[in-house]
Amino acid sequence: MFTVRTLERNGISAVIIEDKIGLKKNSLFGTEVTQELCPIPDFCEKISAGKRAQVTRDFMIIARLESLIAGFSVSDALERAHAYVTAGADGLMIHSREKSGQDIKAFCETFHAAYTHIPLVLVPTTYNQFTEKELAAWGASVIIYANHLLRASYPAMKHVACAILEHERSLETEHLCMPLKEILELIPGGK
Repeated sequence: MFTVRTLERNGISAVIIEDKIGLKKNSLFGTEVTQELCPIPDFCEKISAGKRAQVTRDFMIIARLESLIAGFSVSDALERAHAYVTAGADGLMIHSREKSGQDIKAFCETFHAAYTHIPLVLVPTTYNQFTEKELAAWGASVIIYANHLLRASYPAMKHVACAILEHERSLETEHLCMPLKEILELIPGGK
């Protein structure tokens, strides 16, 4: 309840909360690490408490379903989705490690047929062969590319670091770097 009110006060319009318990482990580890799901009634109470705490109707609580990550079935995910929507979730995010994307497709099409007004959020990191139009046809409303910019930046930084070590200066890396003036312009008051 405190978190929802704090987020609203700070101008945040939505929060995504996941239905796992315990220490946060990246979902892409899947069943390689313990991924324990919150009991449905307990997670529904979190959603309901958050909805009761919000000050405006505009704030959204999006429930993140981790059933598929934890090795459970699409049926389990659908059961949880129904309960979360009934508890007041404004949207759902479903996540999967499965590369074929067929589990996500089955979930989305079944869920969307019953709840056309509830936004569905997808993060196609592992099933990236599908276009946004294809995912939208399944019922997806929002697509999040969660880690691609970070993953792209590391190889670039490594390339520049190796060139500096090799040449013992940075001159040879200038063409690989954003101009300093442009960086400073990104910072408010940085001019």
